[in-house]
Amino acid sequence: MPDTPFEVEVVRRDFPILATQVREKKLCYLDNAASTQKPRAVIDRLQEFYSRENANIHRGVHHLGELATDAYHDARKTVAKFLNAKSDKQVIFTRGTTESINLVATSWGRANLQKGDQILLTAMEHHANIVPWQLIAEQTGAVIKVIPTNDRAELDLDAYDQLLGEHTRILAICHISNSLGTLNPIKDIIAKAKAMGAITLVDGAQGAPHLGADVQDLNCDFYAFSGHKIYGPTGIGILYGNQEIMENMPPYQGGGDMIQRVSFEKTTYKGLPERFEAGTPNIAGAAGLAAAIKYLGQFNQADIKAHESALLEYALGQLEDIDGITLYTKAVARTGVVSFNLEGVHAHDIATILDREGVAIRAGNHCTQPLMKTLGVPATARTSFALYNTKEEIDTLAASIIKARQLFK
Repeated sequence: MPDTPFEVEVVRRDFPILATQVREKKLCYLDNAASTQKPRAVIDRLQEFYSRENANIHRGVHHLGELATDAYHDARKTVAKFLNAKSDKQVIFTRGTTESINLVATSWGRANLQKGDQILLTAMEHHANIVPWQLIAEQTGAVIKVIPTNDRAELDLDAYDQLLGEHTRILAICHISNSLGTLNPIKDIIAKAKAMGAITLVDGAQGAPHLGADVQDLNCDFYAFSGHKIYGPTGIGILYGNQEIMENMPPYQGGGDMIQRVSFEKTTYKGLPERFEAGTPNIAGAAGLAAAIKYLGQFNQADIKAHESALLEYALGQLEDIDGITLYTKAVARTGVVSFNLEGVHAHDIATILDREGVAIRAGNHCTQPLMKTLGVPATARTSFALYNTKEEIDTLAASIIKARQLFK
């Protein structure tokens, strides 16, 4: 059981970059939905790997090759435990959530989707969970249907019930909206889809950092997340998959380490997980991701959730009274994100002015252009929280937004 007490000021000392000065002001980093900062434990693990263990895996019998191979396999076991997967064979290393979804859309989709089959998405999906399905729909003749949102930017579950049917072959849904922080009731949504015989995929890019992921409890067929959003390195991600389904999927890419035998007449392939990991993987990234998961594991997850929830509600309370502000984070179940606009001020201008105050936020469509169209805006400013953020930083955020508002009056 985790036994390290969660104290945010102590936690902050684990993240060297938080001591950065921006234009002689203390960095206030509130762009965590885009990418989180890294604790010293992850930075040290990457340095250790490249300093003492760096070699390719599986192919060398020398000492460094064995160390690198062990680090890679140990990382897979760490991720499997984090996800509560039945077997580490169900854990595939990818470059990130985007590649994980593309793998499923290409490998499973090409082999299983036919003309008239339904791909069910939601109106709040990231482009990474839209475009791969559009590509495969064009190739197979499958059709995409979209679950709409209500006035609170929550999924319209009545519409979902109407859309779900015998032609639904796959449901692909985000755990948490990266633009609005809406927390979807995915366990119930998954149960309904599976009752109709559909395959289910969860985009956990925002879910894994804030909620963790028990894939057996969710009963999903696929779950994807990215290392850099959960305090790990960039360029590493995870696809968890139902073992029976993956064993019947063709390879996603061809190359070294995913084959049993190669001849010019015929090639045979390895089983899981190697079948879907062609070529030299991001070995150091896998080790760094494992270090990030272990770092999080020292704390009680309920303490982190409580801290982040308190930050979110405090931020909403501080921002809602600012003159001319519109808040788009309205869902009853929510976490991690406050999305907003200021009357008469473009979102990019807000972000630029806040940067002068040392406050880092995101501005744009957040790779959710269809959702922005639903909201009736081209872009929003977005602040997003992590375990190392504080209420004092939210005070700085609010004061900086007020300054931006005054500049445009």
